[in-house]
Amino acid sequence: MNLRKRELIGLQVEVVAAMDPSQAHVQGRVVDETRNTLILEVQGREKRIPKHGTRFRFDVQGGLEVDGEEIRFRPEDRVKKAR
Repeated sequence: MNLRKRELIGLQVEVVAAMDPSQAHVQGRVVDETRNTLILEVQGREKRIPKHGTRFRFDVQGGLEVDGEEIRFRPEDRVKKAR
């Protein structure tokens, strides 16, 4: 499955690795996305996670890992470029 073609908002995600150790292993639901960040709802609070230098595991098809650089586009541009 190609996440570049898919809307990420609403998906469950886990931060597998991050440059900031406090963000590693954070789990939540994507509530918003910008070019450089994913905004996750974690235990009722929003947490902004940078895409650069971060590896994510999305809860689709048994767990799909993706490097943040692969999805580092504005959401609307990412879907267009994936065609």
